[in-house]
Amino acid sequence: MANRFIVEADGGSRGNPGPAGYGAVVLDPVTGEALAEAAEYIGTATNNVAEYKGLIAGLEAAKALDPDAVVQVRMDSKLVVEQMSGRWKIKHPDMKPLAARAQRILPASQVTYQWIPREKNKHADRLANEAMDAGKAGRKWEPGRSSAGLAVAASAASAVVAEPVAEPLAEPKAAPVGWGAAADLGTPTTFVLLRHGETALTPQKRFSGSGGTDPELSAAGRRQAEATAAALAARGTVQAVVSSPMRRCRETADAIAARLGLEVRVEEGLREADFGKWEGLTFGEVREHFPEDLDAWLASSKAAPTGGGESFAAVARRVALSRDKLLARYAGRTVLLVTHVTPVKTLVRLALGAPPESLFRMELSAASLSAVAYYADGNASVRLLNDTSHLR
Repeated sequence: MANRFIVEADGGSRGNPGPAGYGAVVLDPVTGEALAEAAEYIGTATNNVAEYKGLIAGLEAAKALDPDAVVQVRMDSKLVVEQMSGRWKIKHPDMKPLAARAQRILPASQVTYQWIPREKNKHADRLANEAMDAGKAGRKWEPGRSSAGLAVAASAASAVVAEPVAEPLAEPKAAPVGWGAAADLGTPTTFVLLRHGETALTPQKRFSGSGGTDPELSAAGRRQAEATAAALAARGTVQAVVSSPMRRCRETADAIAARLGLEVRVEEGLREADFGKWEGLTFGEVREHFPEDLDAWLASSKAAPTGGGESFAAVARRVALSRDKLLARYAGRTVLLVTHVTPVKTLVRLALGAPPESLFRMELSAASLSAVAYYADGNASVRLLNDTSHLR
């Protein structure tokens, strides 16, 4: 499946025409992280020229990341959005070559355009103003923060400076679900999120992901699964059961599905993160043996555990794909997802529009229940988190 990117771009001119510059940012639509920034001072130009050049820089940065990516461009320029969408004719001679250049960067089938209000385009607007300030001071724009990783090349015909950045830009949707607006949206699809029961590694707080030994449930874990099955049977709301392929989840799901008279569907995307060489270690042991890698992992969702582990950003992408697939399959139903700490926290985080660092601020006990309702307008509402009352 092709990558999906959001490109936000802007341009400005202090005089129109006057000293001008542009800014663009490529975003991961799942995590909200900025994957690349680009900005440049372009001398004397009009607002429209600067906006088009911002669009070009953003598309080039997205292409450098993945030439096969599907890109949604968001700009607060109605003119550029309507012209590039083919709804308005391009009459001005300065605009025609810029629009043609933008159209050549990626196939038209891979790019869509959306107008957004100016207050929603603050990142690109900030970059454009930084570029104009730099030009006024006689220097080139440089990114305020950059990190080692994927380098984004600008085209040879442009002086774009592009650097990967790692700060989250996740923003929740504004619709007021839970305050009356949801009443007209029909029955939501509800995911009841169950962390599997205990294994021998759970009470020792050892990293146990998809790259380790795939342990079975302990005796305590089997009791937790039975207690959860009894509680869910009493509630009578679960209509389908979906499980991670990992053994501990399958055993938990099987116990519950048997009580409910349902089949278990396995969803690969619900597996736990791969923790690489950290598998089976405690946090303290990882701190002792891999201190720099651990610090990087705690600081950025794009950092992966030592030895080919999986970053939280990578987990978020596959979990979001599984979420969307399951929402389409089970629209309007209540579904039990039996999975792991990272996927549950990720689904909650994405529902809240919270930044990646929020993963470290949620407690999630073995065999705990959480719940998220998804509405027809694309909004979500977190209804439960880390409930263990059924185990007492």
